[in-house]
Amino acid sequence: MAQDPKIGYQIKATFLDVKGECSAGHKAGENFEISCHNPAGLCGWFYHDIFPSLQTFQFGGALPWWQGDTIQLQCPDPINVVTIQLERIKRT
Repeated sequence: MAQDPKIGYQIKATFLDVKGECSAGHKAGENFEISCHNPAGLCGWFYHDIFPSLQTFQFGGALPWWQGDTIQLQCPDPINVVTIQLERIKRT
């Protein structure tokens, strides 16, 4: 199994909301550390969908509509919408 080299910012993920029923069982309030090397049990569909944003965010980048060190992203399932917040934390 690949090792997470702990590079870039530390990313804390928190599920903010689940509308409907997440097929992977994610629940609002769950939180965990995630990275480009570690999907941390996140549903494969969701991880695949957020990976480009995660990669940009983890390595200090930004998109014009992002502000600060938190972003919110949504699952690609349009019926059972799951919203996740990513927070980047400078490694010490």
